[in-house]
Amino acid sequence: MGDSPPAPIPGDFFALLARHGSSPIPPGHANSLAPVETQATTVFGFHFADGAIIAGDRRATAGNVIVTDTIEKVIELDATSLLAIAGVPATAFEMARALQTSFEYFRRSQLQPLSLPARVRALSRALRDNLPLTLQGVGVVAPIFAGLDTTQSPPKPCLFFYDALGAQFQAVGFAASGSGANTVRSILGYQERFGNPRPSTLDRRAAVRLALQLLMIAAEFDSATGGVHPATQRYATLRLLTADGVENVPDAEQAAALEPSPAAP
Repeated sequence: MGDSPPAPIPGDFFALLARHGSSPIPPGHANSLAPVETQATTVFGFHFADGAIIAGDRRATAGNVIVTDTIEKVIELDATSLLAIAGVPATAFEMARALQTSFEYFRRSQLQPLSLPARVRALSRALRDNLPLTLQGVGVVAPIFAGLDTTQSPPKPCLFFYDALGAQFQAVGFAASGSGANTVRSILGYQERFGNPRPSTLDRRAAVRLALQLLMIAAEFDSATGGVHPATQRYATLRLLTADGVENVPDAEQAAALEPSPAAP
């Protein structure tokens, strides 16, 4: 009787699979010497006066190991949409390539771009198709999507965030995902509610500065988040989505945004 395995907790899907010899966890996976998949961390977006800014740090980790500090986590899917990835880069990059091909095929075959609701659902479907890897814990992706609603005049940038199973939610002011997301959400929530000026009213330079400062603070509380280091010219991946489409924020502009503003005469 002492050798009987403990009964699984009701609703414990993984324990049930293990009792039937179908555990999705590879043998030895829990061992500290087992390989750990690479993870991309901390992406966010928020609305500012001219549109939306999407930001991502450049760090990818595998357990407690820093794999690289040069990864690009904010991907241009087409001229009016962006994908910011948090989770396993191998899975996320493949999703991005598939979506880029799908959006471009539709544009060329139908002589018009895919609508924003259709693009939002396409990413949701890609996440649902990734369910087997998500359940195994080796291919989890929790992205942020930014798309331009061209049915409005002028076109309006919209932000969406997803869970790992593909459920989609529209963000009113901001969205964040990844290991540093709680810090970013807390600061943006406070600033949008009590700040003066609020993030949604900032001009481009101020929005870039705020995005960089958010990554600096997130890196202080989360070792998996790569911070911004002007002294070594290490900056973030920043892209803007405005009524004119997608625009990259180069390192030179990021450096200038962090410099003190000139004093008023």
